[in-house]
Amino acid sequence: MKIHTEYLTFHTKTKRAYVHITPQVESALKKSGVKDGMVLVSAMHITAGVYVNDNENGLIEDIDQWLEGLAPFKADYRHHQTGEDNGDSHLKALLIHHEVIVPITNGKLDFGTWQRIFYAEFDGQRDKRVIVKVMGE
Repeated sequence: MKIHTEYLTFHTKTKRAYVHITPQVESALKKSGVKDGMVLVSAMHITAGVYVNDNENGLIEDIDQWLEGLAPFKADYRHHQTGEDNGDSHLKALLIHHEVIVPITNGKLDFGTWQRIFYAEFDGQRDKRVIVKVMGE
């Protein structure tokens, strides 16, 4: 079995951002030489996530509004008593989740028609990492 690991680093200009990372994952897959297996893509921070969905701007805005409605920024999170101000970021990350696994078939990400991989940042404006681990034959 082959295993190839890469780390992607993001430093978003805004606190919340959604970054299309399919090309970076495809690049890691190509370098790995894996033809059949899977790739794990995982945010290495508790205020960020990785998800699979359509790369359509209106949908991305809808996702952001949905998350803000479920976990709005507000001053009274108990987490803020620790000196932090990102309680909503932790909750948003729980809703998105921190990782995805995508199958690899014939050396390609085996997606449905519109599926793409995204990094979701909820407490940005500083360096954050994502691990891409390709495994297979």
